Amino acid sequence: MHADEKLTAFLELESTIRAAEHPEALQLMLEDGSVIPAIIEKRKALSPQHALLVGISGIDASGKGFVTTRIAESLQKRGIKLAAISADGWLNLPHVRFHQQDLAKHFYESAIRFDEMFERVILPLRGTRNVNVESDFTEETATTFCKHRYAFRNIDIILLEGIFLFKPMYRDHFDLKVWIDCSFATALRRAMARGQEGLPPQEAKRAFETIYFPAQRIHLARDNPRKAADIVFTNETL
Repeated sequence: MHADEKLTAFLELESTIRAAEHPEALQLMLEDGSVIPAIIEKRKALSPQHALLVGISGIDASGKGFVTTRIAESLQKRGIKLAAISADGWLNLPHVRFHQQDLAKHFYESAIRFDEMFERVILPLRGTRNVNVESDFTEETATTFCKHRYAFRNIDIILLEGIFLFKPMYRDHFDLKVWIDCSFATALRRAMARGQEGLPPQEAKRAFETIYFPAQRIHLARDNPRKAADIVFTNETL
């Protein structure tokens, strides 16, 4: 089978692998499943003048960051130069991303500074494999921006992870789109355990049930990101 035929087979395969409780098991599943082989094949087919842009998205608390870290470790062991970037650094400040009127719709529309993120960092890095840009940066609990420098040289692959990445206006930027599939019930258990935005469990539960999950349901209904993805990776146990 030729490389392009193998790539087509990878991209047509919907991974129904269930991630196990240990990172080593997840690593094996990513290696033997469709995710890492598809990334490598896609990189081989791309011009060496450009970086491969891989989007890794899913609902809040689906395990996007955890899976991205495991993918990054595997690629780095192969000597691949990569940039792993979280869209969370491009959150709007709380007074912008939260609004008492129509909480979920407002969060869906205003949570992240996507246009700035793509224009200043992601697309230049994808186009030239290099970027050196200082930008406003924030964390979930921050009320002000701090400065952060995105400095990357000779990058082979960009792993961009975050919510709402596969909205129609952004999905064509990606060379490969990976959807981390996870039920709302499993995501809620994770969110309560990790204390989303520094909240105690019951407040985290309320925030997810009134803001984050309703916003994700808007995303699922309007944008159908799961269908837009090239690969679906089921992550129910991590």
